[in-house]
Amino acid sequence: MTALQGIKVLDFSRLLPGPYCTWLLADMGADVIRLENPRELDKQAKVFGWDRLSPDARADIRHNDILSRNKTSMKLDIGNPDAQALVKRLARDADVVVEDYRPGVLARLGLGFDDLERVNPGLVYCSVTLCGQTGPYRDKPGHDPVALAVSGALSRMGENADAPSFAGVPVADVVTGTHAAFGILAALTARARTGRGQHVDIAMSDCSMALLVNVLSRHPDPATIPPRGTRRADMGLWRTKDGKFIVTTDMEPRYWRRFCDAVGKPEYAQLQHDITSWPTMRTELERIFATRTRDEWLDVLAAAQTQFSAVHDIQDALADAHNIDRGMVLRVQSDTGQQLRHIGTPVKLTGTPAQFRNLAPLPGQNRDEILHAAGLKADEITALAAAGAFGDDT
Repeated sequence: MTALQGIKVLDFSRLLPGPYCTWLLADMGADVIRLENPRELDKQAKVFGWDRLSPDARADIRHNDILSRNKTSMKLDIGNPDAQALVKRLARDADVVVEDYRPGVLARLGLGFDDLERVNPGLVYCSVTLCGQTGPYRDKPGHDPVALAVSGALSRMGENADAPSFAGVPVADVVTGTHAAFGILAALTARARTGRGQHVDIAMSDCSMALLVNVLSRHPDPATIPPRGTRRADMGLWRTKDGKFIVTTDMEPRYWRRFCDAVGKPEYAQLQHDITSWPTMRTELERIFATRTRDEWLDVLAAAQTQFSAVHDIQDALADAHNIDRGMVLRVQSDTGQQLRHIGTPVKLTGTPAQFRNLAPLPGQNRDEILHAAGLKADEITALAAAGAFGDDT
């Protein structure tokens, strides 16, 4: 038994926030059906150079796609009238639709919220876009960094006082996918009371602004926000003698005192909130940390019971015993015997835990089983294929 068992999701999404959202739902047991547009698949293959690979190599890439696991796949050319009619048929029995097209695109095809709500009044229809369904930026194109820039979050990223930096991981994409999953679950909870679905409007720029809640809570006047790079002395990234890094976050006074004693600077304990002393303290702490290797400092800080961690690279993180114990590193095997490493589900439920059911299917792999489950006969599927509803998937 899984938490979302029995929830059926039609997933039109292509870019990271949408698939991240439906990955969370799928790992929790939802029946997620990817409706993959052949033209979008071709476009993606050209962007990443997959069109020059062999079928086996492309299959290996697909099986390594963590965000597509626990889902099924059917190719569908949504520009085809027969395909549009099929979507409405599938939507009758669906609980959720997730799409990430520009505002109005699916509506022009007769597949917008209003269209599918008429087919299924209980449908929860989630639209994930850069800047939402309303507002002056409604039609603005862009990806993760644009959302972070619009929201103001990008201006806070990095230690360089003269220029912001890219985060290095897709912050806006992931936070948006998480909020989309939360919005869907909230709408499903409301439906349990009212019997009605609703349109869930998720904007990457909105979700990115949520990253500012702590900054603005502490600095209601944005003019008082400390400039980027002027961080406290009681937390830092320190380069060690062997060129590796340690991060410390000893902001609570008792931890700060332990830290100061551990690094041989007990006098710094009284200067924790002396802003004028921070630059000198950071410079001296940088010098101190450069006198020992990372492992030596890890032993020192562990003995002092301060707040710290080695700064893992990705390979380190995948090998970390804690991450493995928490189920965040999964070892799975493909049908061809390929050994794969997946990221586990970040949400842990004790009663209805997430389950690994299947690797990412190849595009269109589950078409017939999806359509048979929806009540279509073999001759109907053949007719849809002949009409081009599935693109080149005949």
